Amino acid sequence: MSFIGKSFRHGIHPPGNKEQTAGLPIRRLAFPPRLVVHLDQFIGRQARPIVRRGQEVARGEPIAEADGFMSLPLFAPATGTVRDIRLMPSARGPRSMAIIIDVREASSQRVRWARPVDDPEGMTPEELIGAIQNTGISGLGGAAFPMHVKYAVPEGASPPDVLVANGAECEPWLSADHRVMLERPDDLLAGIRIALRASGAKRAVIGIEDNKPDAARVLREHIGGDDPISVELVETKYPQGAEKMLIYALLGRKVPAGGLPRDVGVVVSNVGSLAALGYLLPRGEGLIERVVTVAGPGVERPGNYIVPIGTPAGFVLREAGLRSANAEVIFGGPMMGLDVPELDVPVTMGVSGILVKERPPEARRVWPCIRCARCVDACPMLLNPSQLGLLARAARYEEMAERYNLMDCFECGCCAYVCPSNIPLVQYFRVAKIINREKAMREA
Repeated sequence: MSFIGKSFRHGIHPPGNKEQTAGLPIRRLAFPPRLVVHLDQFIGRQARPIVRRGQEVARGEPIAEADGFMSLPLFAPATGTVRDIRLMPSARGPRSMAIIIDVREASSQRVRWARPVDDPEGMTPEELIGAIQNTGISGLGGAAFPMHVKYAVPEGASPPDVLVANGAECEPWLSADHRVMLERPDDLLAGIRIALRASGAKRAVIGIEDNKPDAARVLREHIGGDDPISVELVETKYPQGAEKMLIYALLGRKVPAGGLPRDVGVVVSNVGSLAALGYLLPRGEGLIERVVTVAGPGVERPGNYIVPIGTPAGFVLREAGLRSANAEVIFGGPMMGLDVPELDVPVTMGVSGILVKERPPEARRVWPCIRCARCVDACPMLLNPSQLGLLARAARYEEMAERYNLMDCFECGCCAYVCPSNIPLVQYFRVAKIINREKAMREA
């Protein structure tokens, strides 16, 4: 693979549809009467509750503690009373444990959980990583990977030399990161400086798709002369925001198959996560809300809203003006988002958008593969989705992984998007991965 400039090979150009919300400033959503704060809304071990049924909690107060290094604490998004701690519906499918809070006070005031960090440069990287964990921030771009874990250098490894701030936001319809870069540049740059100190990286590059030149201009105006931070525009193409694609576009470094960004000296964080870090850590506060794009033809008042973590999707959509009770609701964007099974499912850290579309017909007819190779031409990981799909239909899941690099697929959806036969390739691949993981666990 040869370096071709500010992009990568293959990929697709779906309609962006960002004009619906990109020009709208961030607004605060009303507080719902009840919040559902899931204990497992990030990758890793779920948090341990430290509150009990009937307990009064203040907005910003810790309500769950981290269960080890690969975990995060959680905080009360509003002042109220703990109604219960029980299994509740989630966007992932199975129910999971959650703290349910009856909201008593609709106030934006919050309490501090710890001493503010006034001088990150005076702290060791280890101290700073511990402080970042205590903010409860996970990746707000959708992956929900604990932020502090990315910055910890494994024993015997060298620190990364470059921090990539991911501001590509390549999913159609979404514009939350765009608005954060425009309206909160100082928080973002403060977060980048903290992340540089914690990770050991010497410089940072903010990667932004070239359909957001105003964000690039604002950030360049705010970067100080001594800051080792630069802004680079990359081609607007899906999935430019995937970390392997963005690293290649910005730096010409190819993350090896099965590898991580750290293998090529890079650490990647979403701009929304970094802006949250730059705001919360100096104030001694924890993550209790995030910016969410609410968009699509199915809403009357689309926009970018500050939404308390744990707010039910149905409440958000009532505030934004849901046009039809028969709409299809997706957490995230249309390419990698998750269908919301019921409107009681709450917003979590990783929900960057709520997309409302017309519900498709109950069944789309699936035709046999015609070997057109459109999926091969679209796949940014240079896989053969057609062959993988045929193997999946034959339940040859191990062969998919061993011979055809199934685990390199990050489920971007390019293959399914271009398939003229409507083959649900991404769903096939997800099932194959789950079955292979379950078999490996049984044999371990």
